[in-house]
Amino acid sequence: MHLNKIQSWLKTWRMKANEAKSVQVTFTLNKMTCPPVKLYNEYLPQADEVKYLGIHLDRRLTWHKHITTKQKQLDLKLRNLYWIIGRKSQLSLENKLLVYKVILKPVRTYGIQLWGNALNSNLEILERFQSKALRIITDAPLHVPNTIIKRDLQIPTVKQEAGTLSANY
Repeated sequence: MHLNKIQSWLKTWRMKANEAKSVQVTFTLNKMTCPPVKLYNEYLPQADEVKYLGIHLDRRLTWHKHITTKQKQLDLKLRNLYWIIGRKSQLSLENKLLVYKVILKPVRTYGIQLWGNALNSNLEILERFQSKALRIITDAPLHVPNTIIKRDLQIPTVKQEAGTLSANY
């Protein structure tokens, strides 16, 4: 029924949905899927996950795929920025933190209002990345706990940030 309304709206505004990019995802904890649906009298392919506006949605909304994808993006960006925030950099600690907050943090927090309620095991993936990045920035020795580094830099944990931003949303 709703797809008929979408078809009507698209026709009114002389637009066409891209069938090659359209998929049907059933968001449920059940193993069964919904029956196939048609758009323009053609069945939409069924999928277990979809990427929409840079956010990976899986059928059970566990956010594992999204978070692991973000972690890979962040690792690549951190590797590319190592020359400017690493131990041999002449940049001050304040400027290194600014680079972290301006370049890395937005990638990590994009869409956090949605995925911030993910399982702790998934959030810990990004927590480990944050600890690694802050340890590189501060050049802290291994015996200094990550909690001390975050406290001294006044950086909230991923879980705290997710809770705050989700509540505000």
